[in-house]
Amino acid sequence: MTNLVAKNLSLSYGTESVLKNVSLKLTSGTLTALVGPNGAGKSTLLRILQGQIMPNHGEVFLDEKPLKQNRFQIALMPQRSAINWDFPITVEELVKLGQINASKKSCCEIEASIQRVGLTALAHKRLDNLSGGQQQRALLAKTLTQNASIFLLDEPCAALDPPSRDQFLRIVRQLADAGLMVVVSSHDWGQALNAYDKVITLDQTILAFGSPNEVRSKLQSISS
Repeated sequence: MTNLVAKNLSLSYGTESVLKNVSLKLTSGTLTALVGPNGAGKSTLLRILQGQIMPNHGEVFLDEKPLKQNRFQIALMPQRSAINWDFPITVEELVKLGQINASKKSCCEIEASIQRVGLTALAHKRLDNLSGGQQQRALLAKTLTQNASIFLLDEPCAALDPPSRDQFLRIVRQLADAGLMVVVSSHDWGQALNAYDKVITLDQTILAFGSPNEVRSKLQSISS
């Protein structure tokens, strides 16, 4: 079983505190929601867990080893606003970009990733001709080609209609059931959280961490 552990993470930019003393442990085969308001530090936490940025204090460990020794096992899917969806490339061409730094590219892996998200019939369709939900699945397929065991997805359901969101959640549920570790950041505090094994509520520091019911109970006790 793979374990991703964050210990006492803190990050500040000048006098502005972004994260305060964040500690958590995530395991393979689980689907975890990371929820919190705008400015809560969700994207920053994901980037620290993936090794893109370093905290001022604290450290991240993957299977008891410092993250820098094996961060290749962790893939981060950025927010869809970071992608130029008008760029004239196809789904297949976008997915191929996921292996741009790989020493060996495999067409079979690219095809498998596209199939896994249900876009085989649209592989040669341009990105600007896709719906929002289809674009998000294409971005997920690109992330999957990295052959990581941990996937950190930053706001993948933002601006999706309920059917597209439900379809996306079914796909990430299947990834977790296959033994992968999946973390999904979200603004959704509603019933959709029931689709997850664990929920982290973040507002610079962790307010609650546990099953959806445990987190709801903890938050209710804090507000009462």
